[in-house]
Amino acid sequence: MGSLRSRFALLIALLIAGLSWMLGSLIGHDASQRIREEVGRDLAEVSFIMVDRLDRDMQSRAAMLQVIGQLRALSQPDDIAEIRGLLDRLQSEFPSIAWVGFTDAKGTVLASSDGVLEGASIAQRPVYLEGQNGVFIGDVHEAELLAKLLPNPTGEAMKFVDISLPVRNADGHLVGVLASHLSWSWAEEVRLAILEPIQKRRNVEFFVTGRNRTVLLAPKEMIGQRLHLSALSQLVKNPNMWAVQEWPDGKQYLTGLALSRGHMDYQGLGWTVIARQPLDDAYAPARATKRYILLWGSGLAVLFALVGWLGAGYVTRPLRQIAQAADRLSAGEISVIPELKGTREIEILSHSIRHLVESLSHQQNALGVMENLAHHDALTGLPNRIALENYLPRAQQRSQATGHCLALLYLDLDGFKPINDQFGHAAGDQVLREIALRLRGGLREGDLVARLGGDEFLMVLQVPKGEALAQAQLIAERTLTALSTPVDLGSTQVQVSCSIGSALWPLDSSNLTEALELADQALYRAKHAGKNCAVFHATEQH
Repeated sequence: MGSLRSRFALLIALLIAGLSWMLGSLIGHDASQRIREEVGRDLAEVSFIMVDRLDRDMQSRAAMLQVIGQLRALSQPDDIAEIRGLLDRLQSEFPSIAWVGFTDAKGTVLASSDGVLEGASIAQRPVYLEGQNGVFIGDVHEAELLAKLLPNPTGEAMKFVDISLPVRNADGHLVGVLASHLSWSWAEEVRLAILEPIQKRRNVEFFVTGRNRTVLLAPKEMIGQRLHLSALSQLVKNPNMWAVQEWPDGKQYLTGLALSRGHMDYQGLGWTVIARQPLDDAYAPARATKRYILLWGSGLAVLFALVGWLGAGYVTRPLRQIAQAADRLSAGEISVIPELKGTREIEILSHSIRHLVESLSHQQNALGVMENLAHHDALTGLPNRIALENYLPRAQQRSQATGHCLALLYLDLDGFKPINDQFGHAAGDQVLREIALRLRGGLREGDLVARLGGDEFLMVLQVPKGEALAQAQLIAERTLTALSTPVDLGSTQVQVSCSIGSALWPLDSSNLTEALELADQALYRAKHAGKNCAVFHATEQH
């Protein structure tokens, strides 16, 4: 008894521990997948938010300069002091503009914010060369001369984004170029405003790369490097995505990417914002959940093992009474097991053994029902091929004993497929059931009609040798007549006919298989003879 209790307790402990481990693994795996997808989507989303903000800011700065470029003070530059004051106010209102200046038509700076570069020529600079032809937005670059003239509290290399445009008078002649340098530190301010909360919460790093994949904004050690990620080549088809990527440091990161698509008339500079998080950090919540489940599972395993050990003693007491009653039942001393009261399982066990004999008899009946189902067509209730194969040898023996023949009639419905096509398969099934009833009604005792499949049937008739052909023809005619009567479908009536091919065993062939083949061939000829008729092999032979 003690050994059983110990084994029962150990089994419960192992079962609960195993279930806890399996549950923890499944939940951990599922949580990892869900977390990866959720974090990946979040990274792609914040990358898109940042690149969209950068595009919108660039477009708004360009639009603002276009409005200023149309002011009369610039199109008719009579008062340089007024222009300088306008540019100073513009820079003070928008600190991201590191420098803004107005040149004459030859590229000499006439006025600028804080007077920086006034009198100098920028005629060879892209900001002038491109700006005199139309609105120009240049990519991130360094400007050593300007960086020396502007305040630089950080001491790091200053980078700028150029925006310039032509200023023309009322006649359309070029008056000068309005040029500006936006400080690239503006992008860092955007990053801090939008992304710093998630960066701190999830240990996420952010990068901005140029069109040539050069890192423009990132941790200091990576700025200026070319970034090679397989996902970057997929951004053309999917400009906002996430993926698990191996980075140059050899580690796996969840990586969200968003490609600049511009805003309104601003086409964008091909920047890509990338956010990444180490996989270990992303999966940390899933691992914590798994550890939590395993810890609780271990505790529950110990607890339930103790409960099981105590309960096993109570459960096993009635088992000896059941075992003794079972021995007496096998010896024939009693016919039933006594009903024992106690735990539900004990009551069920005694009740189950009590009705063992009754159950066995029910099983025998059920086997008979299952055998009947296996030998009959589910739709029509007619015997199927299995039943036919079992019937034919017995029919042969009975015919040989009584001196009879077997008339084999193959039937195939004419015009059945259009009913399925026009009224649906439910109507077709109703027609098949009605046809089966009519075929069964034309049989005599000892005959058989089987459904071979679809709309094909086989009738096997016991007929005297001297009248075999005449009786088979009579039954065939009755069958043709019975099946030609319209079938009522409720809302309408449909009409089908059938073609019949027949052969007689052993008159047409002493081999039953060959006789069946002859009947099938006769059916084929009946079909080609115009349908709705019966063709007999014996008649054709004579």
